[in-house]
Amino acid sequence: MTARTKPKKKPIPERKARSLDSYIVVTPGTCAGKPRIAGHRISVQNIAIWHERLGWTVEEIAGEFDLSLAEVHAALAYYFDHRAVIDQRIRDDQTFAEEFRKTHPSVVEFDWESLGKGDGADL
Repeated sequence: MTARTKPKKKPIPERKARSLDSYIVVTPGTCAGKPRIAGHRISVQNIAIWHERLGWTVEEIAGEFDLSLAEVHAALAYYFDHRAVIDQRIRDDQTFAEEFRKTHPSVVEFDWESLGKGDGADL
């Protein structure tokens, strides 16, 4: 009887592990200094709105904006760690937009109700 030898295991190549915080950066002057995904101009706030308020899945966000799943998950992890601050910024941005619309009416007037009426000759 011959003894069987175990096959040699191939060594697993070492990879440098990336921590979640390496995916998120804050750069004064970029995205108004808001936390964003490194290498992109996509803020954590944007990711939070798309996911939490619009109901997009992580996969939908990643696919739409050419991001990795890890980048989107890191943004969401950052959001959940800083939720009160980011939610307040979202409210502040909404208030600013509402005030801006009141003081700066649109120069383009469009009658949405008349859309689809008539023969279309004036289009």
